[in-house]
Amino acid sequence: MQGQITLPTWDSLAELDDEALPLLPTALLIARDEYPDLDPTVYDAVVQAHADHLRTEVDTIEHWPLKIAAVNRHLFDELGYGGDHGEYYDPRNSYLNQVFERRLGNPISLALVQMEVARRLGIPLDGVSFPGHFLVRLPVDDGVLVMDPYNGGRPLDVEELRERARSHLGGETPDDHVLAQILDAAPARAILMRMLRNLHGVYVERGEWDRAARSADRLLKLAPEQDDALRDRGLAYLNLDYEAGARHDLALYLQRNRQATDAQWVREKLVELGGRAPRLH
Repeated sequence: MQGQITLPTWDSLAELDDEALPLLPTALLIARDEYPDLDPTVYDAVVQAHADHLRTEVDTIEHWPLKIAAVNRHLFDELGYGGDHGEYYDPRNSYLNQVFERRLGNPISLALVQMEVARRLGIPLDGVSFPGHFLVRLPVDDGVLVMDPYNGGRPLDVEELRERARSHLGGETPDDHVLAQILDAAPARAILMRMLRNLHGVYVERGEWDRAARSADRLLKLAPEQDDALRDRGLAYLNLDYEAGARHDLALYLQRNRQATDAQWVREKLVELGGRAPRLH
């Protein structure tokens, strides 16, 4: 039976621990900023329909890897969900309602679809905040099965994972311990924060400073201690000529991060605004 899905409020998120933070509803809350008429019940029903279609088949399969193979076949081969290789940085790829409607997305949004469907079928699929492209992982007898939702849920072996990580680690190849840490399951908050950082980066690149400011502000609602988001919101406000907001955010960033590598640059921005900048030591 399909019930109503309730979206959280932005002001409630910081108080929720990771286990209580609802992944799909909060991702739809992010999308509602851009699509205010979004009806979350519609997209919850889409996920449920995907799961219901698979339930009989998946319940007859014994092993987790074969269960997730059936999920991947339905989502990626039959329904046509896939990575937007043509317009990777299209912001629609980060808004879950658009991912469901277009069946195109980026690695993290496709992972979220895959995870939501799998979990409703009792499959313990988790996200992996891998450097570069977001991945998913499934426990198996001898470790974890790691898959790439951006490329049809393709399984990745250890050597490919090492190679993918190496380019983000200064050319160093991760040993087993480092790779295991990289492959830790990502909590819901980390997934949602990464979605918002992706959106912020897209909007900065496009010079859409109102949306960049919104993305940084929403990130602070999720994780108020994220000082980089405080700086990013201040810089977006600066580009919007909202000087009071820019002064507040940049001054607070400097108070918290006097030793940051960009502290002198931020201090100069603050002085240009006529604000008093904390002394750097």
